[in-house]
Amino acid sequence: MQASSRTIVTNQPGPHKNLAARVQRALSHPLRKPVATHTREAFEMAERWRLARENRPLILDAGCGVGLSTRRLAARFPDHAVIGIDRSEVRLTRDHGPLPDNALLVRADLVDFWRLALAADWRPVRHYLLYPNPYPKSAHLKMRWQGHAVFPAILALGGRLELRSNWRLYAEEFALAVTQATARPVTVEPHAPGGDCLTPFEQKYHASGQPLWRLVVTLPHDPDLFPES
Repeated sequence: MQASSRTIVTNQPGPHKNLAARVQRALSHPLRKPVATHTREAFEMAERWRLARENRPLILDAGCGVGLSTRRLAARFPDHAVIGIDRSEVRLTRDHGPLPDNALLVRADLVDFWRLALAADWRPVRHYLLYPNPYPKSAHLKMRWQGHAVFPAILALGGRLELRSNWRLYAEEFALAVTQATARPVTVEPHAPGGDCLTPFEQKYHASGQPLWRLVVTLPHDPDLFPES
């Protein structure tokens, strides 16, 4: 039976006219938002867990939701340490079975967590952004990762960065922002997961017959990209 999920509706005919200006501002101005105490404590716990597995390459699952993608990535890469981060305790505590030994779920604010990870010299070999909320209204550009002040920190961590979305324009905007920040050309391509969906959203959109999109770019670890205060 085919599932049913709504497609993205937006008032943008193409990439946001202010995208380049937002990216340039993020590259030039420090992000002065104080780090939340609960995220600092969560990061310190994650750092202890990571150091206990220091010989394992690191994978970040940013915005992991209920943690199914984290579990699936941990099974796919059993010799890696996989950390899933989400801000919702409700999502993270849903029962989807035990976590593999090489996986950790962390409740934290991603904006703060990325900055702490960069300051602590984390170097993920893989970094996933899977079906984030695209905020389709034009007025909400600054709430999309490519329009957010933390965007350079995402890139500065380095590694193989993969974004997936059911909104092609969102992925194209992200690709344009990556190219502007790093001078690396990035291609958005169709994504056909088949029976190998990583997240419940991917499974739902795929079952609904929606086209799915992804971009993959390999980036150097470059803390200087993020103008931290």
